[in-house]
Amino acid sequence: MGKKTDTNLDAELQADAAAISDDDLQDAINNAAASDSETENTAPEQISDAEASQGADPLTAMTAERDALKDQLLRALADTENMRRRSEREADTARKYGHTQFARDLVGAIDNLARALASAPEDKSSLDESVQSLLTGIELSWTEIQSAIEKHGVRQINPVGEKFDYNVHQAMFEVPTNDQPPGMVLEVVQHGYALHDRLLRPAMVGVSKAADKEEPASAKKE
Repeated sequence: MGKKTDTNLDAELQADAAAISDDDLQDAINNAAASDSETENTAPEQISDAEASQGADPLTAMTAERDALKDQLLRALADTENMRRRSEREADTARKYGHTQFARDLVGAIDNLARALASAPEDKSSLDESVQSLLTGIELSWTEIQSAIEKHGVRQINPVGEKFDYNVHQAMFEVPTNDQPPGMVLEVVQHGYALHDRLLRPAMVGVSKAADKEEPASAKKE
């Protein structure tokens, strides 16, 4: 039974082979070539799709997002640190120079107090007892005020014998002399004051200059 079936199948295959013409065979070859060509053309597209799918890999996307968030965090931390330092500088400046205007107004009253002391005679024994007590109180007040202003960073500028500095001194007049080099402070008309490293008021001073040389005796005779 099995042999009979195989014989019939072979017979059918031979009949189908005999029915295929040369033209049909050529068409089949051409179709196979066209199919191979389509396969080659679609291969790069499949590779590109694979690369695209690889570029859209979730791990890669998460890594990029992590890097972006890390960069934002570092920038935020840097901005916060800069703001903290700026706030500290502003607070320090406010502590040091917040009373600048008050100190500038105060030095005028200090000058008046100094003038009152300077006008008192050196020998107070001849003065009335009440006047002596008044002068003693003024001297004590002067000493206490000086200590208080120095505690808060206000210092007096008394540049006698120093070289003239236009940053903290104001020249009121010049004194011709050969005893001192030119440009030296010989006299202080009014003391200056500074708050830490800021000038409140320049010292008004007299500055030395070279004295005029005498004309030679021969020049005078002529």
